[in-house]
Amino acid sequence: MSRVCELTNRKKAFGNKVSHSNRKARRIFLLNLHNVTLISNILNKKFKFRVAIRTLRTIDYKGDLDAFLLNTRTVELSEKAQKIKRKLKKVLAKQEVELGISDA
Repeated sequence: MSRVCELTNRKKAFGNKVSHSNRKARRIFLLNLHNVTLISNILNKKFKFRVAIRTLRTIDYKGDLDAFLLNTRTVELSEKAQKIKRKLKKVLAKQEVELGISDA
């Protein structure tokens, strides 16, 4: 299983380990991945992801999974997350049409 965040497609990063004497050696920064189940309030579904903790903190900051997906640029999301985002937009558009008809 690769070490990739399933929501943001974030991968391991590369950099330098710098010693006290300022010598540089290459190193790898791995993601802190966890298996989580996130709930979409709009779709009334649960989704299982392998997500970086940094992404979980962002989801918590935005409010919930739906807000995170709708407010994040599509280019920054993985294919799985893009499919969920398209479903969210479709349901929201349908709800707007139903509300527009009932108001008129």
